[in-house]
Amino acid sequence: MRGAVPFLILGAVLITALAAVLLYSPDPPEGGTVRRVYFADNISPAHQFVIDRFNREYAGRIEVVPVDLPFRKFSTNERKELLARSLRNKSDRIDIFSVDQIWVPRFSRWSEPLDHLIAKDEAGRILSYALESCVFDSHLVAIPLYIDVGMLYYRRDLVRSLPDGAAVEHRLKESITWDELLTLAGRLDLRGAPMYLFQADNFEGLVCNYFELLAGQDRNAFAGNRVDLSTPEAHRALQMLVDFVHRYRISPREVSQYDEIQSYIRMLRSGGAFVRGWPNFIENYTTFYHEPVDIENIGRAALPHFAGHQPVSVFGGWNLMISRHSPNKEAALTFARFLQREESQKVLFDVGGYIPSNEQVYRDSAFMARRPDLQYYRKLLDHGFHRPQLIGYTRISDIIANYAHRAIKGELTVSEALRRASLTISNERAFHE
Repeated sequence: MRGAVPFLILGAVLITALAAVLLYSPDPPEGGTVRRVYFADNISPAHQFVIDRFNREYAGRIEVVPVDLPFRKFSTNERKELLARSLRNKSDRIDIFSVDQIWVPRFSRWSEPLDHLIAKDEAGRILSYALESCVFDSHLVAIPLYIDVGMLYYRRDLVRSLPDGAAVEHRLKESITWDELLTLAGRLDLRGAPMYLFQADNFEGLVCNYFELLAGQDRNAFAGNRVDLSTPEAHRALQMLVDFVHRYRISPREVSQYDEIQSYIRMLRSGGAFVRGWPNFIENYTTFYHEPVDIENIGRAALPHFAGHQPVSVFGGWNLMISRHSPNKEAALTFARFLQREESQKVLFDVGGYIPSNEQVYRDSAFMARRPDLQYYRKLLDHGFHRPQLIGYTRISDIIANYAHRAIKGELTVSEALRRASLTISNERAFHE
């Protein structure tokens, strides 16, 4: 983990960055008739498109001011700490903010309850998978923006070069076994390129990779919102990630430095065969990284599964929460509802590749017929599972990520890494926030 001093310096930099965005925003028009709503998120072109639409529709009444916290500048953990510090200080300069769905329990203390504001029929239009992550302690505290699910990307040209390439590609779409993936490593002409890339830096993305291997052996591994690292399945899952690097050598040692973006770049630059990722990899890459790469040669597939078990993928996605300290709660809710509209959700998908959380989108047969990739994502959602919903989850995740990361780097054995992680988690001091 990062040392305390560098982290404090980073925190100061992040707070300064946020303050700069807010303090230098233009003042409301004279007379104060326009409610200015500050929206903190990774403001992609898709986000900006729907913000502009909203501002045109509500001109003279509400103006949404984006507070950009881009993934290319801030890691997920850095965004989390930046938002937490601002809200903990009861700042009224953030009205509505986007959170990773696993942050909902932690941020519920700073968010406006929505039970009495969102009617049942309104909630009924939201995908149940997505809505589940918005409820904490039996209260609705968030509204989904979009949902994600873990998946696999592959190089079409490499797979299609095999004599049975068409059959292999069909199997990839349905989900091959992990053993089949290892076998493919010996069949593909990689020419020094990596076979399988995943995210093994010290962050939540590594935990997602780990939990998918754990739940792939036991779909009920997290039932009751428990995290048990002492099981044979927990050991085997981490051992597999270590073995990908050190035993089978289908993954380079550098994965211990990779988040999603870095793993995507490595695949595209070096001709890697497979990478574990999220659904909007292609859309985000073409938007932010303008390099001459053959992005059209990347195919979508389901994550591999264990023989005798069903495929599984971890749910991801981002939810909207309204600050308890916002002076513009009603206007912020109006914007949140706008983002949940069917047309807004379609734009977010078409422009940014964000999977809609509005059920009505999937019922538009004409829209779906023109988007086979969204049809495929919808099938993958049926394989999804949620990470434990605990108010201390982010701290638990930090602990697991730290020790799993060290095991993959070869600094600790798998048994020792899991033992230390379990011991640290069991220590009540770990959850003092």
